[in-house]
Amino acid sequence: MDYRELPEEFLEKMKQFLGEEYPEYLASYEEEPRSGLRVNTGRLTPEQFLEMAQTADWNLKPVPWTKNGFYYQGERPSRHPWYYAGLYYLQEPSAMSPAAWLPIKPGDRVLDLCAAPGGKSTELAAKLAGTGVLFSNDISNSRAKALLKNLEMFGAGNICVTSEAPEKMAGILPEFFDKILVDAPCSGEGMFRRDPSMVKSWNEKGPDYYAPLQRQILDCAVQMLAPGGKLVYSTCTFDRGEDEGTIEYILEKYPQMAVVPQKPEYGFEGSRGIEGCLRLFPHRLEGEGHFVALLEKRTEKPDANVKDLENAGEKALSDPLLVEEIEARLCRVAEDGKSRQMASGKAKGKMFGKGKNVAQNQTAEDFSPLFELLRQLPVRTWNPEQFYRDGERIYYLPAALAGDNTRYFKPLRCLRTGLLLGELKKGRFEPSQALAMNLRMQEFVNYLNFNASDERTIRYLKGETLTAAEEEAADGLVLICVDGFPLGWAQKRGGQLKNKYNPGWRWQ
Repeated sequence: MDYRELPEEFLEKMKQFLGEEYPEYLASYEEEPRSGLRVNTGRLTPEQFLEMAQTADWNLKPVPWTKNGFYYQGERPSRHPWYYAGLYYLQEPSAMSPAAWLPIKPGDRVLDLCAAPGGKSTELAAKLAGTGVLFSNDISNSRAKALLKNLEMFGAGNICVTSEAPEKMAGILPEFFDKILVDAPCSGEGMFRRDPSMVKSWNEKGPDYYAPLQRQILDCAVQMLAPGGKLVYSTCTFDRGEDEGTIEYILEKYPQMAVVPQKPEYGFEGSRGIEGCLRLFPHRLEGEGHFVALLEKRTEKPDANVKDLENAGEKALSDPLLVEEIEARLCRVAEDGKSRQMASGKAKGKMFGKGKNVAQNQTAEDFSPLFELLRQLPVRTWNPEQFYRDGERIYYLPAALAGDNTRYFKPLRCLRTGLLLGELKKGRFEPSQALAMNLRMQEFVNYLNFNASDERTIRYLKGETLTAAEEEAADGLVLICVDGFPLGWAQKRGGQLKNKYNPGWRWQ
């Protein structure tokens, strides 16, 4: 983009803001924006990915501020089967910084409050590594659908994807989260070079519109942050009112909130006004403009975390069991003439847990198709109380939302809670695309592994019917993989593979 096309008001503001660096900033508009990809560490290590990527013409170079981020050039990685296997996410390099700065620990309850399309949520999910729970929210339902797709493509199952106003969430989930990310809607000044359409948006809705909105969102985030918890606030704008001004507002309104200072490295610059915040400028590093601040909710009792008080519900859950033990338990319930602990019809309820939403008219045989599938996952264990039925759909909930803790998501407008295992349909169980992506290849007994250069790989991703030799896979449900990573399901009969790849995900 030619900087001369930028609004005069904006240019004058940047001239005053940058001083001697202003000419360097203008010169950055003559350079091509850099593109990046971030490896899904829930699938493989960056080192393993680099080994695989030697066959691709991407000219990868590390992004300094995140261990699993890389610049790429040449062929677009979204046109490769590995993208559909969820091995990486395409993300602007500077946009990788907020999730990298949020210190996730195993078992954390994490909220990405303005999450669509999912670039930061997918990284948070990878850092959780299947533990804890990740709430990913976007107030726009259409954007939340894209968010859900990206999370499920990454194999995330410990999720709750919502489309709610932050104010409603704050009323239901006070001091619930250990870590929160607020990548707030903003005037987008840092993205002018990469996306010139942002200039038009800036003219229509500039900093004066976004700063009050950001403060409303952060008010809600602070209410949902547990004592001792940490919160990252980020924008892709340079405006002081949206950046330092919003942090100043939070620090003044909430005395328990404090900035956790971050060291300027990799070309980052310390904030101009608040010590410990970071600014990213396109003339100082290979990336676009960003602002990042890490805050903490301090408490006089550092060991008194609300999460510990609420964990009683999680700790009361049963120990994980093999599927045979779960099936045997259900059969014993049936034989004893007790409640089947299942939800029937269109009602919502626990399948095996304690609760009122249960029915008396289900038998173990009604769920035999589900058990037939689960038996093909012999190395996995399951907690009976984490199974959840909604109509014909069966989910496996995160422990933090199972048992009595369903109250945390039931009042919310949820697109997905937990891992969707599949649907019971006319005496059979149809496994979901999400389940396929959540698996590792060796976990499923009957799999068929293509390499990326096999013409059947692209044909599968396009939804076509394929052929397979008898020795390649047994008849029945088959997990289709590429280079050892799942893509989706197929049904094999004889030499033919009926394609069950999600139509909405197909290669275009």
